[in-house]
Amino acid sequence: MQKPIIIAHRGASGYLPEHTIEAYQLAIDLGADFIEPDMVFTKDGHLIARHDHYLSTTTDVADRPEFADRKTTRPDHNGEDWFSEDFTLAEIKTLRAKQAMPNRNQQANGKFDIPTIAEVFALTRANGVSAKRDVALGVYPETKLPGYFKSIGLDYQPALIAELKTANWWQDQFPLFVQSFEEQILIDLKKSNPEISLIMLIEKKEQLLLEQYAKFATGIGPFKALLADSQGKSTGVIEQAHELGMQVHPWTFRSDQLPEVFASPQAEYDFFFDLGVDGVFSDFCNDAKAAKMARIARENKPTIKG
Repeated sequence: MQKPIIIAHRGASGYLPEHTIEAYQLAIDLGADFIEPDMVFTKDGHLIARHDHYLSTTTDVADRPEFADRKTTRPDHNGEDWFSEDFTLAEIKTLRAKQAMPNRNQQANGKFDIPTIAEVFALTRANGVSAKRDVALGVYPETKLPGYFKSIGLDYQPALIAELKTANWWQDQFPLFVQSFEEQILIDLKKSNPEISLIMLIEKKEQLLLEQYAKFATGIGPFKALLADSQGKSTGVIEQAHELGMQVHPWTFRSDQLPEVFASPQAEYDFFFDLGVDGVFSDFCNDAKAAKMARIARENKPTIKG
């Protein structure tokens, strides 16, 4: 797979409600190399695709009177909400997804259901290699709040391995990265299944403990601002990661939230491609793909000698 890889952040989430089969399929059709499902648990132990375990921002749960009494609190979330671990999968399947960001198109709200990770893997397998794609489609799941979920008896390590077995990953070896903001789940996965590629997510400068992460991770997924200083120069994070044999996949590129220093999405992608990133998480994977293909075309342009 030619780098930098294009990772469809929550699917084509710039266009459709995030973490829906329809958003993942659109991302695939737009040329993403990987689709990225975040994972949380249901009450009965199923893995579903949601960015957060609270449900109000991405589903219509607040409009469902039958679930009014499920509204409660959790230590990691400000205020009351509805949480995935209080719902069975059957109940989750009655909910409908909505666009999380108010500035984005809301026309698809209420049309799509909440997929399981099994359904996401099945979609990945169905779109693996086709006339439009000469390499297998990859999947890039994130374990959300693994420490919290394990504390209430819901452990990602066996649950994810079971899903991968069902998807025949050990037989087919379709492209896969597993990511987390928490080290322990990645360490556990490294010990039990060292063949799985793992990505340590990093949000803050003080978390850039690259030599420590290199012991168990294939790469890092840093907040993109950690990779360049105010003068537009590399902070050295990419170079250090590469010296340690790790890939660098920064997040999140959003064409509708473009940093002021960039005149266009193409300019932002070019800047980070020039820094040497190995992949990008994008809400608008078509823009990322276009930037990648333009770069490849420039690099492959024949030199005319006078």
